[in-house]
Amino acid sequence: MKTFSKIALSLLVTSSLSFAGTLATVDGVKITDEDVVGALMQATQGRLAQVPPQKQEQLKKQFLEELIAKEVIYKDAKKKGITKSKEYKEELENIIARLKKDLAIKLWQTKQFESIKISNKELKEYYKNNKQEFMQKESVHARHILVKDEAEAKKIIAELKSLHGKALKEKFIKLAQEKSTGPSGPRGGDLGYFSKGQMVPEFEQKAFGMKVGTITKEPVKTQFGYHVIYLEDKKEASTKPFDEVKPYIEQRLKMEKFKQTMQNKLQSLKSKAKIEYK
Repeated sequence: MKTFSKIALSLLVTSSLSFAGTLATVDGVKITDEDVVGALMQATQGRLAQVPPQKQEQLKKQFLEELIAKEVIYKDAKKKGITKSKEYKEELENIIARLKKDLAIKLWQTKQFESIKISNKELKEYYKNNKQEFMQKESVHARHILVKDEAEAKKIIAELKSLHGKALKEKFIKLAQEKSTGPSGPRGGDLGYFSKGQMVPEFEQKAFGMKVGTITKEPVKTQFGYHVIYLEDKKEASTKPFDEVKPYIEQRLKMEKFKQTMQNKLQSLKSKAKIEYK
């Protein structure tokens, strides 16, 4: 069943990607973006969309070179008569036989999965009985300017303390880009939303105690240095609404029913087949 889950996820992610066309040609043979993405999907077991964009680009270049290498090696193999050898033909027949069986099984599983229906009543019942799954912790959206010494941090605070509203945020972003030594500096010190337990205690305690649209009055010392924090937004703990999580619940319940259906069908098919253990 795990194999089917991976196949379904792979198909889902692949269908959402756009292909840019031909990336290279090897003696007239085209290697497309679709070829590269397909190889990547297989290598990441269908989880390519979870790989950061920058890493995706690195992997695409790496796999493009690998596909080019395969083409030149394949061409040389044909030149040397490998594809006409007895060993090649026998192994090819074995591979084709396995692929035929695997493809038939995959399509059979897909058909079984698509036939499963989940009623709206079942969806709402699951949501009602499992609301803890859809709880969103309290979170804050913060920016910070990280510097090495306290004196510099205090100087930054003094430069900002007379500002308010839009002017404060814009100046904070500018100073973060100019002075912050943290990796978020180029993004204006933006750390995005985070909940408790994701940041070092000193930083987290201060950020969650601040008012939206304000900065820290004193530098916050952590193991990384001294921080000046700007609190951009705050979200209270809440439960995600049913309509938002409905697709997730449907997929989960559908997969659970699919597993049970497959067990029942497999048991039925086995009972009708002549199976001999030796």
